[in-house]
Amino acid sequence: MRLLGIETSCDETAAAIIEHNSNGKSRILSNIVWSQIEHHAPYGGVVPEIAARAHVEILDSLILKALTQANIKLKDIDAIAATSGPGLIGGF
Repeated sequence: MRLLGIETSCDETAAAIIEHNSNGKSRILSNIVWSQIEHHAPYGGVVPEIAARAHVEILDSLILKALTQANIKLKDIDAIAATSGPGLIGGF
């Protein structure tokens, strides 16, 4: 089973692919993290609206990079997990 994990709870956007084998072992196939720190630095902290927009702008390419690094296609993903909280309102 392959799982795509998506993280958008604050100022980092991440996509990772984990493989769970039938023998009960798991391994990380890819883990891509993009930080927004440069976007928020001028404001002295995280600005939720900027963070939410940045997630929307980068998420597709991050997922594609994670799939490429894992050497699989989207159709090979069996399940998707995403952060639901706590975090910013604009998270995925």
